[in-house]
Amino acid sequence: MEELKQKIALFIDADNAPADKFEDVLSEVAKYGVVTIRKAYGNWKSPTLKPWEDLLHEYAIQPVQQYDLTKGKNASDIALVIDAMDVMYTRNIDVMCFVSSDCDFTPMVTRALAEGKVVLGFGERKTPSPFVNACSKFLFLDEEPKQNGTAQSKPKNLKFDTKLINLLRQAIEANEDDDGWAALGPVGSHISNKTSFDSRNYGFKKLSSLIKVIDLFELKRGPGNSYLVRDIRKKKPL
Repeated sequence: MEELKQKIALFIDADNAPADKFEDVLSEVAKYGVVTIRKAYGNWKSPTLKPWEDLLHEYAIQPVQQYDLTKGKNASDIALVIDAMDVMYTRNIDVMCFVSSDCDFTPMVTRALAEGKVVLGFGERKTPSPFVNACSKFLFLDEEPKQNGTAQSKPKNLKFDTKLINLLRQAIEANEDDDGWAALGPVGSHISNKTSFDSRNYGFKKLSSLIKVIDLFELKRGPGNSYLVRDIRKKKPL
């Protein structure tokens, strides 16, 4: 019997998203299912959207024209939200995906989550945190800013990222055994259920690689060669 794939609706705020990263978006979205709706919003008369225009036919994206009727007001945002709401209530969609660096879609994301949808977000690092945190998962499309100094700068900065460290510690504590060890899989799931965390946003492909560079945690191989992680504060003295 063929496995049922989740259906995905993809909405692109072409005014506020980099076209050159669209393949990365599709690659990530493909992990969740099949994209049945692809729409991009913007004033297609504007030369700034030429990079997106070049992708429309190649990726079967439906362009939605919105003129800049009033200076300072983005009609594209409103049109996108109206269509997203319509799709959410009238189409059989499991995952809603928004490509934008604009926080105007935060209420839309919150509503979609309340309706039981998985919400994926993609944007640049300038994206306001309310939008990033509201999504089930948010992936930054631009490169992480380079750290100053030596190769040790990055781990050092992560070590003093209070929000990140607390997130990891709370997830470990929620899954640890009597000796403080927790399986990395459930730790990752706990974090994903809590926030839009993705280790790639910190420059690491895997959660284990991120944890390795922070000297506040221990990692070791457990059953089935899977990783176990422990807060170093729980390490018992010899």
